[in-house]
Amino acid sequence: MARLRTRKHKVVLARSAGGDAGITFVLAILGAFMFLPMLYVLMQSVKPLDELWMYPPRFYVMHPTLENFIDLFNLMNTSWVPFSRYIFNTVFTSVAGTFGHLFLASLAAYALAKIKFPGAGWMFQAVQLSLMFNATVTATASFILMSALGFLDTYWAIIVPAWCSSLGLYLMKQFMDTNVNDSVLESARLDGASELKTYWVIAMPMVKPAWLTLIIYSFQGLWNAGASMYIHSEQLKSFNYAIGQITAGGIARAGASAASTVIMMMVPITVFVVSQSNIIETMGSSGMKD
Repeated sequence: MARLRTRKHKVVLARSAGGDAGITFVLAILGAFMFLPMLYVLMQSVKPLDELWMYPPRFYVMHPTLENFIDLFNLMNTSWVPFSRYIFNTVFTSVAGTFGHLFLASLAAYALAKIKFPGAGWMFQAVQLSLMFNATVTATASFILMSALGFLDTYWAIIVPAWCSSLGLYLMKQFMDTNVNDSVLESARLDGASELKTYWVIAMPMVKPAWLTLIIYSFQGLWNAGASMYIHSEQLKSFNYAIGQITAGGIARAGASAASTVIMMMVPITVFVVSQSNIIETMGSSGMKD
């Protein structure tokens, strides 16, 4: 019978050191392959124009330069709306939309998963049904609703639809069904904890992987949002829209376009990397037994 190896006084899988090395090597190769698109984008951002249009494309730079970033910031300074306003619009709507979505989706999911009340099943079926409809299909109805509510040309036109996304509710509800222990919640209620405190102190830590995943999904969607049919005022438009307008000048602005791609890419990747480490750690230790 194979003996379990220990590492820092912790029992690990009964796998040889050679097996660990082989798996690490394979994962390193796969990781390097997955990194190639990001590497290509980074290399494109520091290439002069003559190298940008070389065929076949190359993953390396012969004469690296920061002129693309300088050109991009020069173009930003020529905008009649301060570029800091575009950045503020995107940061504000991304943060407000993400955390509002997380709070409302998790609160509703807790009610549907752990509180018995008439109509809960029908409500969740309606949530599942809503996932079948693409945003393009409901665009006309959404525009009429936003107009009736007076949300056109306001931040609410971006934030409120993010709060109401049914995917977050579906994800949180399914995770709470399988990972939140009913006996633990009942113990908290017997100890005098209110339903809101039980949700926040007991249930939410148990579903940390779900809400971290929801943060990644929601934030990336809002950060990368371009032009919106609800926003017509230039002062309320997003950073991604402004970058697209600046870099739509053809070949002459190809370098600035490559630099802008890197800038737009860095924030969501940072959020993903930070959250992913927590997701993996939590998934490895969130199991409970009755």
